[in-house]
Amino acid sequence: MKACVVGSGRMAELGVVARALLEIASDVEDERALAEQVCRAYVMGLDVDGAGISLQTASTSSQTLCATDATAELLEELQFSLGEGVCVEAAVTGRPVLVADLHRSTEVRRWPTFAAAVVEQSDVGALFAVPFQWGTINLGVLDLYRTAPGSLSDAQLRDAVGAADMAALMFLGVRTDPGDGVWLDHSVHGRAEIHQATGMVLAQLGVNATDALARMRAYAFVEQRLLSDVAHDVVVRRLRFTQDMM
Repeated sequence: MKACVVGSGRMAELGVVARALLEIASDVEDERALAEQVCRAYVMGLDVDGAGISLQTASTSSQTLCATDATAELLEELQFSLGEGVCVEAAVTGRPVLVADLHRSTEVRRWPTFAAAVVEQSDVGALFAVPFQWGTINLGVLDLYRTAPGSLSDAQLRDAVGAADMAALMFLGVRTDPGDGVWLDHSVHGRAEIHQATGMVLAQLGVNATDALARMRAYAFVEQRLLSDVAHDVVVRRLRFTQDMM
C-alpha cells in the first residue's frame, strides 16, 4: 500500500492528526473505511473521546460514514433528525463550531432542542464540529466530543482545521474516482485524459494545476460523478469551467 511522502521539514510543521492522516494508505477505496481511519486519527491525536463524520451528497442532506461509539452515533442521529446542532451550523457556515462546556455555554441557545436532547441522553461535556471544505464546496462535517468540559488548545484547533483540509481531499479522491490513488501528492498516474482536462481547466480559470484538479474533483463530488467522466466532458468540450460555477 502506498502512502504520501512529505519532506522532514514539512512533517515537523504538521500537527499530530495531520501526521497520522499522512500515514493512511492512499489505495483505500471505500469511503467508510477511510472515515473510520480519519476518525481514529482525530480521537488519538486530540484530547477527545469520540468522533463522527457525515458527508454531504447530492441526493440527501447528509450521510453518516463513521461514528466511533454509541455517543457519537447519537449525536449524528440527533442532528440529522432535528436539523440543528454544531454539525449543521458548521456545514452551513463553513467554519468550526466550538462548545467547550455544553452545560454552561450560551452558544447552545442557537440549538435549544438539540442541546437539551444531548444533555438528557448523554454525558457529553464539550462538542466541536469542523467542516470538510474544498474551496467554496462543503463536503461534510467532522463532529468531536469529550465527556469532560474543556476547550481545544490553540495547537489542537490548528491541527484539527489543517487536517480537515487534508481529509477533504482524501474524500474527494475516494468519492469521485475510486482506485486512482490521488490524495495528497496531487499527481495522477496513468490518466492521460485527466491530465489533459486539468490543463484545459487550468487555462479556463487561470489557476495552477493543483487547483484545477481540485475544482474538477469538487464538481464531480457535487454531481456524484467519477472524475474520469468529468474530465472526458471537459476534453470533448461538453463542459467548461467558469469562476461562478460553484
